[in-house]
Amino acid sequence: MIRSLVASVTRLISGVGRIPYAPCGGEPAIYFANHTSHLDFAVVWAALPDEARENLSPAAAEDYWGKSAFRLKVACGLFQAVLIPREGITRENNPIERLAEALKAGRSILIFPEGTRRGDGRVGEFKAGIHHLARRFPELPLVPVQLENLSRVLPKGSFLPVPIIGRACFREPIRFDKGESKTDFLVRARLALLGGVEETVN
Repeated sequence: MIRSLVASVTRLISGVGRIPYAPCGGEPAIYFANHTSHLDFAVVWAALPDEARENLSPAAAEDYWGKSAFRLKVACGLFQAVLIPREGITRENNPIERLAEALKAGRSILIFPEGTRRGDGRVGEFKAGIHHLARRFPELPLVPVQLENLSRVLPKGSFLPVPIIGRACFREPIRFDKGESKTDFLVRARLALLGGVEETVN
């Protein structure tokens, strides 16, 4: 009940609608999106149908969401997130291993392959994490989600959203190709998120 209410409020705040069916028919998947604001994982989560949303564990920055007991409860209790360290990474707290544990448990995950937000609104180059996960779980579909305007809904450093319509475009799933190099895979995954059209610099 609480999650459904939060999902409805998130859709209302962001202007992002609910998709009618899960891109992979409800089976576990690796969702990946561009990183624009702290709203990102909540918006993708809220846009999914109930069953897919309940099975999703978004990656969330541990240094931000673990800063207080309240944020921790929201991230892990409400959104069932996997907290990811961004600094001081060791073998014991490897973010890939944390995400892999969720996938082994039959859950879907949501990751942000850029690793950090860009200030110009463009989609940055993808880091290798998504390749490591795809290689370990080649049977899982990878679902690109392109987010637009969310950085304007919740600008960096802001705590209150502004009424601007955001957009979440769920693209066709892609699959891991064992014969593909890491570089080629990362380029292909980024292009899939962009809808097959490379960005141009104005």
